[in-house]
Amino acid sequence: MADAAAQKGVLGWIERSGNKLPDPVFLFFWLIAILVVISIVASISGWSAMHPTEIDEATGQARMISAASLISAENIQRLWVEMPKTFTHFHPLGYVLVVMLGAGVAERAGLFGTAMRAGVRNAPVALLTPIVVLVGMLGNLAADAAYVVLIPLAGIIFHAAGRHPIAGIAAAFAGVSGGFSANLLPGQLDALLFGITEAAVETVFGDFTANIAGNWYFIAAMTFIFLPVIWYVTDKMIEPRLGKWDPANAGRADTEEQTDRALTDGERKGLRWAGLAVLGVVGLWLAFTFGPGTPLIDESATPEAQLTPFYQSLVGGFFLLFLLAGWAYGKGAGTIEDHRGLVKMMSGAMEDLAYYMVLAFAAAHFVAMFAWSNLGLILAVQGADFLGSSGLPAWALLAAIILVSALLNIFVGSASAKWALLSPVLVPMLMLLGVSPEMATAAYRVGDSATNIITPLMVYFPLILIFCQRWNKDFGLGSLAATMLPYSIGLMVAGLAMTIGWVVLDLPLGPGASVFIDVPTSAAPSK
Repeated sequence: MADAAAQKGVLGWIERSGNKLPDPVFLFFWLIAILVVISIVASISGWSAMHPTEIDEATGQARMISAASLISAENIQRLWVEMPKTFTHFHPLGYVLVVMLGAGVAERAGLFGTAMRAGVRNAPVALLTPIVVLVGMLGNLAADAAYVVLIPLAGIIFHAAGRHPIAGIAAAFAGVSGGFSANLLPGQLDALLFGITEAAVETVFGDFTANIAGNWYFIAAMTFIFLPVIWYVTDKMIEPRLGKWDPANAGRADTEEQTDRALTDGERKGLRWAGLAVLGVVGLWLAFTFGPGTPLIDESATPEAQLTPFYQSLVGGFFLLFLLAGWAYGKGAGTIEDHRGLVKMMSGAMEDLAYYMVLAFAAAHFVAMFAWSNLGLILAVQGADFLGSSGLPAWALLAAIILVSALLNIFVGSASAKWALLSPVLVPMLMLLGVSPEMATAAYRVGDSATNIITPLMVYFPLILIFCQRWNKDFGLGSLAATMLPYSIGLMVAGLAMTIGWVVLDLPLGPGASVFIDVPTSAAPSK
């Protein structure tokens, strides 16, 4: 009955239509072919825009960005000469391989299944969703590690609790990626975005020091506003639509766990040993952070950037944590006999990623070629120019910025790359309207988050599809898009309402940061 209901309505149409698309690998190749044609047409027609930050030394004016044909001699050479680099430098590839080497051991040794079974056996099932979502949003402090650690674990947690595993994956994905800017504390994303904001202000108004905590209150409020939205969509819309999970559809035969049996003595011993291993790794990282030499703190950097090495080390930290915890559990529970068994489990984890490697090759080249064509840059710049000439009042203009940022996010995935292009136009423009740089940054963050979960250009989107196919081998791009679309709409509506209300009520965005500022009396035009 649930399956029949799932095929009805708009989401059912999206799922049916999307699942008729080619395999994602070939879909990316088709997109590359279409991109090549568009780049040729754009180049011939002279599609261009003025770069907002780069100055042509010969003319002293902003540098012109022109659409580049992907069949030009330069781009043909780049395609074939840089093919290994394009693939191996694909941003998420290294994160996925490193973390999964450790996580594969922990999973195959039985640590995940046993720990989750022990943890949720007597826990209220209804509280799993908000816990997973909150951890996902807080996990953004760990940047990309949250994608490759929490999201697959959420599927296991839901399954161990007798709930649909894909609902867990969807909730975690919505928390990590849809709530990308939501958090209780400022983190490395704040340092990155406000560094760009500071540069944007200085291009027009001279010296300016950004407040790294300028969005603290705003992003904390996002956490509490987005949490019930994702919770409601998961429990009231997505999980009922998915119906009861059928083990016969699983992509792997070892997916089903026995969730109702008591732990054995060996499993309890393994959990104790794994706990000691976790404590050891956490202690090691604390020593690296606060011990002699502080290797994970850059004491020479500005205060907001000092923890950057710590955040960047977390992927390696998760690898070591899962590897040692899995090995310790396996030795205690008797699922790992010797080091050869450990290596075999690591090799098995890489075997599971074989399809992802093929998919990453195609996706990496599409993303790279899109950048080579300059089409993403031109779209971003012209979109910002359109907003600047619209004449909208402040609250409406900020809402429009959210919508445009969300749309551009479908074409340009990197949050920092989009803001680097948009901010030199948007931030000074809004300051001349009396809107603070902190408010401009906050509005951008709302729009940048909402569509992360529905664009195949988001670099982790293919990986989420692989996670879902572990539990349902027939789960396709259409299924994932239909599953995540309600989250995207809900987060967009909530984010728009929150931003408009914040502006109307003129609430502080963070310590010393307000929505409005005095309009600058003088400006040094950028040359």
